[in-house]
Amino acid sequence: MEMLIWGGAALTMAGVLTLLWCIILAMRARKSGLPDAEIKAQLQSVVVLNLGALAVSGLGLIVVVVGVILG
Repeated sequence: MEMLIWGGAALTMAGVLTLLWCIILAMRARKSGLPDAEIKAQLQSVVVLNLGALAVSGLGLIVVVVGVILG
């Protein structure tokens, strides 16, 4: 059960770090000075990455909770 907790914690941290990377990418896109259409295209790709990061983080938290309940 301890392995579930640590594995879930690692998944959660990976998700949180990816969320921080999404923030950096969005800030770079907004400060790039590109036309609005290109900024919008870049931000749309960041949204996809952001949703994936949220899913990974949520799955990690679920695994931690399952590990705590079973342990």
